[in-house]
Amino acid sequence: MNHSESAPPTCGLYTLKIQAQFCAAHALRDYPGDCRRLHGHNWKVETEVEAKVLNDIGIAIDFKAIKAATRTLADSLDHRFLNDIEPFDRINPSAENLAAWFYRQLSKILNGSGVSVSAVTIWETDTACVRYKEIAA
Repeated sequence: MNHSESAPPTCGLYTLKIQAQFCAAHALRDYPGDCRRLHGHNWKVETEVEAKVLNDIGIAIDFKAIKAATRTLADSLDHRFLNDIEPFDRINPSAENLAAWFYRQLSKILNGSGVSVSAVTIWETDTACVRYKEIAA
């Protein structure tokens, strides 16, 4: 008996995840502590992409595409003062706002053909991170 013929149909979700890094400085406006002063981090960006189906060769999206998009955005911030870069010249360059920015920018680039960005995690240090994903209102 062919196993695929007897197995009931299943519905699954694939989550692909990559990481990129960049170094950048920021100063949190109106913060009631030391973080209001200029300081830097070795940031880590974790991009998660979801897909329900695979293509003809058994992949959802090439990891290279996710890495390239994330790396391009990370490179645009690398060795920069985030407070000087749009939109962080107006909004605080907090880990939360960085995560939302990466999510929205990556969604413009990667969403389509059955895949979508599901979450972005920004690691400010090895022990502190924020994960952003959008939910239906």
